Amino acid sequence: MKTILIPVKQYHRAKTRLAKDLPAPARAALAAALCEDFFCLVAEVRGAERVCVVSAEQRALQLARQRGWQTIVETEQISESHSVDAAARLCAAMGATSLLRLPIDIPLTKPADIDEILSLVELGPSAILVPSRDGTGTNALLRSPPDLFPSHFGPGSFALHLAEAQRCSARVRVIENPRIALDIDEDSDLTALSGLLDPASAMAGWIAQYRP
Repeated sequence: MKTILIPVKQYHRAKTRLAKDLPAPARAALAAALCEDFFCLVAEVRGAERVCVVSAEQRALQLARQRGWQTIVETEQISESHSVDAAARLCAAMGATSLLRLPIDIPLTKPADIDEILSLVELGPSAILVPSRDGTGTNALLRSPPDLFPSHFGPGSFALHLAEAQRCSARVRVIENPRIALDIDEDSDLTALSGLLDPASAMAGWIAQYRP
């Protein structure tokens, strides 16, 4: 069973690297807009048999339930890696054979980008990685089985995940995808979105309000 896992940080705690550029209400609104748009995008993906959202953010969990997705409710959020790995074990216990972790802050991603990753799944120990724009982060990570190796999200995660995959003798595929590669961490990432968003998207509305 191919499963997509989406970890969602509580909106008021998200996007702390933008604190020097945006006040807390704007950052929380940004997280909410990213989540809304990304859930709409994932709903159009055809290659996944299940979607699971792990979060302590009630608004995100409610959006997931409205779509009929599986939810894992967190009572605390220690780190993204902790959230993803705990959820991966639960997904594996529920029958997931491959697990694709995707963040909500990749607003240029298309459903076809995700379907492409899912179409490349191999049985047995294998991993697919999509790096961030600077090549150091991991913007998409698929593991078969879901708990094949531990997560290391954060600075330098791509090299760490690649080393983990090689350590457990997994077949590894690296995909370069410029849409998935653009995640929102810095003010320059927001600038890079100029003219590329659907005018009807929540993110376009957020930019009109907070970055006119």
